[in-house]
Amino acid sequence: MPAASVLGTTIKTSKMSEKTSSSGQQGLSVTFVVLAVTFCVCLITSNLFVPRLWRVGNTWMQLSGAVVIFPISYIINDLLTEVYGYRKAMKVIWMGFAMSAFVALAAGLVSILPAPIDPENIVVADSFNHLFGLIPRTTAASLLAFILGSHMNAWVLSTMKIATKGKGFGWRAVASSIVGELSDSVIFYPLAFIGSMPFKTILSIIVTQVTVKTLYEVIILPVTAMISRKLKAKEGIDTFDYDIKYNPFKIKTE
Repeated sequence: MPAASVLGTTIKTSKMSEKTSSSGQQGLSVTFVVLAVTFCVCLITSNLFVPRLWRVGNTWMQLSGAVVIFPISYIINDLLTEVYGYRKAMKVIWMGFAMSAFVALAAGLVSILPAPIDPENIVVADSFNHLFGLIPRTTAASLLAFILGSHMNAWVLSTMKIATKGKGFGWRAVASSIVGELSDSVIFYPLAFIGSMPFKTILSIIVTQVTVKTLYEVIILPVTAMISRKLKAKEGIDTFDYDIKYNPFKIKTE
């Protein structure tokens, strides 16, 4: 482990923006909180967009509406892991899990409320129930896939960072996203759509989703890399996850 590393796994500089409380514990910077909130919003909204499938031009390919926003959550996952480390990234991932579960439960509850009195509102209620009635199922599938996919994404990026001594963020981010997106899609789409569409269609969606999301990441990679460099400079940290256990169920950090 490098001599410059202190407090376990994080190389810190004099520009470190985390605050220390009166109890001696490090607080969370505003930047970290903004990233965490954005991550949760992206995850929740992508679950709402999942049922809206759309055809890509005149091709055989279909995509879920979630493709518009969901890849951003993986980009933020990369930034959290690269700058703050695996354990803090997993904290945010579990927070997103909890918030998504809450929205799914709320949607399910509202969907079973009695019908409205006015006839013109019944049409709106039926449309609402039809759309949001799908949310619990898609969210349940999403949460299972999300934990595995996000964990794999963070794990690959973190372990590769140690192996490369922090070099090559670009290709590490792409490689980790491919593994994470593939793990996520292979679990999510069969669970969410089995019985409602042919397996061949589900398979084509999986292939298309992983391909498009990876291209999404590659295209925006220069921006992601720039943000990563600026975050490290602003926060004054660059975390290497030496000697930690990559246990997604252990979220306590020192």
